[in-house]
Amino acid sequence: MKTFIDFKKSHLFFAVAIISVIVACFACPGASNMAAAADGFVPAATVPKSSAILPPPPGTGSAAFALDDEYSRRSLILRGTPAWSQAVLDADTKFPFAANTYSCALGAPVTEKDTPRLYRLLLIAMKYADDSAKSAKEKYMRPRPFMVNNAPMCTPLERQSLEGNGSYPSGHNALGTVWAMILAELAPDRADAILKRAEGYGVSRIICNVHWYSDTLQGRYMGAYTAATLHASPWFRDELLAARAELDAVRARGLKPARDCEAEAKAMEMQKAIFQ
Repeated sequence: MKTFIDFKKSHLFFAVAIISVIVACFACPGASNMAAAADGFVPAATVPKSSAILPPPPGTGSAAFALDDEYSRRSLILRGTPAWSQAVLDADTKFPFAANTYSCALGAPVTEKDTPRLYRLLLIAMKYADDSAKSAKEKYMRPRPFMVNNAPMCTPLERQSLEGNGSYPSGHNALGTVWAMILAELAPDRADAILKRAEGYGVSRIICNVHWYSDTLQGRYMGAYTAATLHASPWFRDELLAARAELDAVRARGLKPARDCEAEAKAMEMQKAIFQ
């Protein structure tokens, strides 16, 4: 049986493997065409199929599940803290609110008024990310942490719908990673802050008690694969250019972020308790 250390070391292998899979995925026969996207757009891109790419979720008794369970247990102490409050905010994927998930990391707001092309691009990318995670969720129907540990979740009104939606991989992590990769490309000088926020966004799902650590990890992989396949589309690349011009203009005007950046930073600092 692998030890926790062996399992953590294996993450380096997966990280390296992302690069090769992303390149191969442009011609991947297992990818499926997405039928539609937001606002009636159908970009000429494909969506990677998680059920054809990802390994099964960790089984009970495995070292990987032991790590999942340990991180889940540690996260419970953050209930009622700023990290818990941040997890509630991060659970909300409805627009226009979700468009500013990375507002603090960007140092600027994202709105339908001032950045309409970027706003629409994030909305469409979310649909692709959701589609990329769907098939493995349906295949494995992994129970979520709150169904196993009977501890509270940060969005109790969503309990019924989440019980019928598999935990593996994390759709939030897939979409958070797609968004981060898009925004880091548009604002490379803010890339570190954006990618750090992506990590925090993903950890919020553990704190919310709705995802295991391995769900979040594999969700990030699917987000990276999805971002790569979107880049195969000339439409997507054209939209990136338009979105960059909008974002540059907003930043030049000095418009302020649309979130409480001090509270967000405090919450992300508290998240470290899970892994220390």
